[in-house]
Amino acid sequence: MTESTKYLLSEDRLPKAWYNLNADLPVPTPPPLHPGTGQPIGPDDLAPIFPMAVIAQEVTTERWVEIPEPVREVYRLWRPSPLIRARRLERALDTPAKIYFKYEGVSPAGSHKPNTSVPQAFYNQQEGVKRLATETGAGQWGSSLAFAGSLFGLEVEVFMVKISYQQKPYRRALMETYGATCIASPSPLTAAGRAILEKDPGSNGSLGIAISEAVEVAASRDDTKYALGSVLNHVCLHQTVIGEEAMMQMEMAGDQPDIVIACTGGGSNFAGLAFPYIRENLKGAKVRVIGVEPASCPTLTKGLYAYDFGDTGKLTPLVKMHTLGATFMPPGSHAGGLRYHGMAPMVSHVKQQGLMEARAYHQTECFAAAVQFARAEGIVPAPESSHAVKAAVDEALRCKAEGRSETILFNLSGHGHFDMQAYTDYFAGKLKDTTYDQSALDAALAELPQVG
Repeated sequence: MTESTKYLLSEDRLPKAWYNLNADLPVPTPPPLHPGTGQPIGPDDLAPIFPMAVIAQEVTTERWVEIPEPVREVYRLWRPSPLIRARRLERALDTPAKIYFKYEGVSPAGSHKPNTSVPQAFYNQQEGVKRLATETGAGQWGSSLAFAGSLFGLEVEVFMVKISYQQKPYRRALMETYGATCIASPSPLTAAGRAILEKDPGSNGSLGIAISEAVEVAASRDDTKYALGSVLNHVCLHQTVIGEEAMMQMEMAGDQPDIVIACTGGGSNFAGLAFPYIRENLKGAKVRVIGVEPASCPTLTKGLYAYDFGDTGKLTPLVKMHTLGATFMPPGSHAGGLRYHGMAPMVSHVKQQGLMEARAYHQTECFAAAVQFARAEGIVPAPESSHAVKAAVDEALRCKAEGRSETILFNLSGHGHFDMQAYTDYFAGKLKDTTYDQSALDAALAELPQVG
């Protein structure tokens, strides 16, 4: 009998609800604070930039949040996504470990991001919003919101981190194909962008800067709201469709993971796969959960757990998270989606509670693992996803060294078809392991707001 490689759920098994880990955490996630008063923010504070349905999801403590049928209808374009047993990689590594990956690159935008862009666009359209402003690093989120906006009749304006804007022209083209406008950030179009350019005319930009620009645009126009692709609670909530599907598919495979792995930048794809498994750990299961970040922007492994702004311009509420400081400028890397100074408050809280592990890798070792994976499995990973691939390979090799047969599940959060310049640079020996400036990190952390 031929052994199965893919585990596919029928569309009628698409989850009907997202899972909210906040309902089960033994210690509640600290609330966001108003930067002026230092007091917990309420719905009225968020109303200028988010629709009320999204605000309700941001603060809910309900365990399950129903997925609206119009959202599920769009999800069916690519969901349920496949679970794949990486048998060829197992043989290449000569490991007794079993390796599975949840493949989110099958979405129209090529990553996990439409899992949240679609509901966000839906809720905005339902409340009469006409335009959305957002930021994007590598372009996956911008592409995804452009896709969702095209389905629900919304104009989309994307501020794309300048170094990624220059490195990834085809991501820009994809956004424009879906009808969005793409702007290099920092830009002269906003006060936040002009302030950065005045200090550093050659700035490569960062997600923190791009967020400032997008929030400024949203707050200044009555017909415009802001949409965020990671970090916030409602984004983590929407992504849990990944883990809920994976649990059913692992049952189909007759297996259960010993280790769950995902890359971490803002935290959304990690939350999507890991939070349902952390729920089971809170009930007594013993699954190792690992988040993997770039060594050049090591938020979970080197950052402080403190209240900080989510953006460089300091326009957002204060959230308690692992942070490198809102003004910290990570060095350029091809994993643009992981170049963020902070980490999702829920992921940070999970780390602080000892419910997950974190590790950091340099980009060249991640690309080496990505190439090995591609030559075995045929899928070229996005640079961000290559961090999870590297951790899965390392765990499989550990199993080999120890003679242990463990089951590894990782999230392949997107394909790298728009990132081939990064692979070209890698093969040409031009890809370097960038390191952050410790003095710049110390200076950024010294500016953390003082919260009583």
